[in-house]
Amino acid sequence: MTVDTPGSARTRERGRPRRGARGRRVAVWLFRLLVLAAVFWAGLVIGRALEEAPRPGGTLTVVRTLEPLTVEPQERTVTVTTSEP
Repeated sequence: MTVDTPGSARTRERGRPRRGARGRRVAVWLFRLLVLAAVFWAGLVIGRALEEAPRPGGTLTVVRTLEPLTVEPQERTVTVTTSEP
């Protein structure tokens, strides 16, 4: 049977976070930073788009004169008669 003393290597290993957990923690923080940067960038883009939008209220009036077209008469007339049963 082995007894772990307070200064042994096993005790020191357990006291520190594992390398995988530390790497995962760094990846999580990098992901958070990336999301924060993306949200900031999206805010800048939306702000610029709103700033560069044309100002409302401008009016434009266009006047056109339409010439009436002549309607040619129909060449034949069709008469339909129905009888009631």
